Amino acid sequence: MTDICNVCGLPKELCVCEQIARESQTITVKIVKKKFGKQYTVIEGIDTNEIDIKDVAKKLKNRLACGGTAKDGYIELQGNHLNKVQQGLIDLGFAPDTIQLR
Repeated sequence: MTDICNVCGLPKELCVCEQIARESQTITVKIVKKKFGKQYTVIEGIDTNEIDIKDVAKKLKNRLACGGTAKDGYIELQGNHLNKVQQGLIDLGFAPDTIQLR
């Protein structure tokens, strides 16, 4: 017997809850300077209750060939990847209107 999602009522294989959550969030992407003048790209605003933030970070790190981490509700990538992150998030299913670059 297949499991049924509590939110949308569809079987787990067909569940669209995560896709709906991706389209409805406001995401902020910004550059932060840290120790020794190093630049980091910080992605904030992803709801960790509905979306696996570690999986998103892993896919972005592989796509951009950089290091990084996911902690405290935000993703931190090493280097200045401001424009590339926007396209990467769109490819992962986030709506382009909800991504703000600073």
